[in-house]
Amino acid sequence: QLQLVESGGGLVQPGGSLRLSCEVSGFTSGLTLDYYAIGWFRQVPGKEREGVSCKTSNRTSAKYADSVKGRFTISRDNADNMVYLQMNNLKPEDTAAYYCAAFKGLGVCYTWVGLYDFWGQGTQVTVSS
Repeated sequence: QLQLVESGGGLVQPGGSLRLSCEVSGFTSGLTLDYYAIGWFRQVPGKEREGVSCKTSNRTSAKYADSVKGRFTISRDNADNMVYLQMNNLKPEDTAAYYCAAFKGLGVCYTWVGLYDFWGQGTQVTVSS
């Protein structure tokens, strides 16, 4: 059973930057992070959780929501079992709880919530002056 722990959230002014981190542990049966697609999602109270970005297990492909393209960058370090979301030029509408998630799949990733089996507890990002 994978465990994912996010960190790096906080309060930032519009136009600022934050880097979210997600540490993944609990691998079993000889599996490693190399076998999992990773995604970042966000949720505002009263709204559905939405996909922000995802990256394939082999790190060759990534997807981004239109609202964050050109501002956010997802990366992963499979050797250290870490996933990151660099967020630049933050806007008030980026305010949300951010979650990292994983599903077992090679060479594919999607920003569809229903695909992901393992979730972190979330970290709050607030963009405000």
